[in-house]
Amino acid sequence: MSTTDLNTPRTSGIVGVPLLADGEKQTKRDFTSDQEVRWCPGCGDYIILNAVQSFLPELGLRRENIVFISGIGCSSRFPYYLDTYGMHSIHGRAPAIATGLATSRPDLSVWVVTGDGDALSIGGNHLIHALRRNVNLKILLFNNKIYGLTKGQYSPTSEVGAVTKSTPLGSVDQPFNPVSLALGAEASFVARTMDSDRKHLTDVLRAAAQHRGSALVEIYQNCPIFNDGAFDVLKDADESRARVLRLVDGEPVRAGEGDNARVVIRNAAGDLELVPESAAEPDRIVTHDAAAANPAAAFALSRFDGPEMTNVPMGIFRNVERPTYDDGVRAQVEAASPNGPATDEELLALLHGGDTWAVDG
Repeated sequence: MSTTDLNTPRTSGIVGVPLLADGEKQTKRDFTSDQEVRWCPGCGDYIILNAVQSFLPELGLRRENIVFISGIGCSSRFPYYLDTYGMHSIHGRAPAIATGLATSRPDLSVWVVTGDGDALSIGGNHLIHALRRNVNLKILLFNNKIYGLTKGQYSPTSEVGAVTKSTPLGSVDQPFNPVSLALGAEASFVARTMDSDRKHLTDVLRAAAQHRGSALVEIYQNCPIFNDGAFDVLKDADESRARVLRLVDGEPVRAGEGDNARVVIRNAAGDLELVPESAAEPDRIVTHDAAAANPAAAFALSRFDGPEMTNVPMGIFRNVERPTYDDGVRAQVEAASPNGPATDEELLALLHGGDTWAVDG
């Protein structure tokens, strides 16, 4: 997939965050805490943690200027295992807490780690508003289509008919598509990747770090205890080639190879359709444009995904620039206080100004 070169650590997403001194180097070990990593054997979280620990040194940021905030769930143990600042917060509220931190502390690179239950159920409202506001946050959403920490209830991404401990006769809920949801909330960066594809995962993390604004990365992640094999059809090399729609900026959206290659076209009705490449009219083939101002095409691509995972788009769906919430709030504060923080006298005058009143006891 296409990503911006990271030869220099000063990327748009982390402008204002103090950098390491010239010649100062960091390694994965610098970002690995002394805490014992405790997830179930075979959990996809191990791969994601390893990728993040290996990737963070590339940012060139001091560890004390990086913060990981999590909610509740297996994924939310993340802050314990990273030697950065962090907070294991409350269920679903990580985006709200991270919004306050990102707004008040422009010297920090703020990341949110959450799961499909934490982010999309009790935390759904907080998530969509963080994306709508375009807060300068990097949100990693681990999607294993189940509640793992609380022992196997169905989640907002479980497919219809999923038999779980809380749906013994099969779920009747229509699941969320996290990418569609994020695009509908006007997120300025939206991507999907998978725990076992280390290179693709790291490339997407790099691009998210470079982005200034809300960046949501959905990560398909296996839960070996309560939903083992949920993504096996995408982890098999042959099946993956046939099923995954590769999103590469500036290239046709395609799946498969050789005689089995298929491409996405815009048909006569204006809808997106997947057809054999050999039969596609060249002027109807869709070229992926992650920077398109209108998210309609990215949303249409996200709808190819379904419970059967016959066609699953992978990569960066959207990557656009627009004003961020935290930059806007800080600009308002600076405009209202051109001479710096208020003095004690000014605060007293405000407290006893014309818009106050006394209440007789």
